[in-house]
Amino acid sequence: MAPTNNTILITGGSSGIGLELAKQFIQKQNNVLICGRSLDKLEAAQRQLPDLDYLQCDISDKEGCKKLVQWVEQQHPSCNILINNAAIVHMEHFAEDNLIVEKAEAEIQTNLMGPIRLTKLFLPILRSNDKPNIINITTGLVYVPRVKYPFYNATKAALHSFTQVLRAQLTNSPISVTEVLFPAVDTPWHEGSPPDIAISAEQAVNKMLKGLGSDKKEIRVGKVGLLYTLSRIAPNFAFKKLNNLS
Repeated sequence: MAPTNNTILITGGSSGIGLELAKQFIQKQNNVLICGRSLDKLEAAQRQLPDLDYLQCDISDKEGCKKLVQWVEQQHPSCNILINNAAIVHMEHFAEDNLIVEKAEAEIQTNLMGPIRLTKLFLPILRSNDKPNIINITTGLVYVPRVKYPFYNATKAALHSFTQVLRAQLTNSPISVTEVLFPAVDTPWHEGSPPDIAISAEQAVNKMLKGLGSDKKEIRVGKVGLLYTLSRIAPNFAFKKLNNLS
C-alpha cells in the first residue's frame, strides 16, 4: 500500500483504533473519511482532526450502507481504500440473558454483514481508482475465542474466513485484500477496563502501518502471532491461557 495520497474511508472512525488510524493517515498526507453512529463523537473527532470529513450512519442497516456509498460517490469519488473497522460487542451470559438472541443479531449485522455489504457496494468505486485496497480489521480471537464474548469471536472468525475467500476470488483483480488482526488494545471499546496485556492504540496502528508498508496481506499485530502458533500446536493450552488472563 502506498503510504500517501490515498482517499481512505474508515468505518467506526470516531474513537479508538479508528480515530488513531485517521490521525496517522492524515499525518501521512492522505484524505481521510470516517463514519459512525454517534454525531457527537464524529464532531469531536473532527475538532481533534480538522482535515477529517465524516458522515453519520449505521453500517448495521442496509439503508445506512447505501447512504454511505452514495455520499462517497458524490463527495469523495477518488476513494481507493475501504477499512472495515466498526464493531460492537456484548459480554452477557448466553443462557441467562433473555435478550441474548437480539444482541447476537445486532453483532452479526454490525461486525459481519456491514463489512460484507459495504465491500460489495464499494467494488465499483474501488475499481475506478488507482491502488485500491479493502482492509478488514479482525482480532487474534479468530484463532482462540474468549469466553466473555459469546458472539464477538464468532463474527470476527467469520469475517476472517470471508476475507481469505475474497482475497482468493480477487486474485486477478487490481483490488488488494488485507486483514489486520489486532491483540487487545487500550481503547474506549473496553469501557475503562482494558486487559492487562492491552497495548496502546498508537502502538497497534504503528505496527499495522508497518505491515501495510511491506504489502503483507495478513498482518498479525503484537502477540497475535504467538496466539496463532499456540492455537496450532497446543489449542487447549491456548484456550485456557487466554481465558485466564485478567
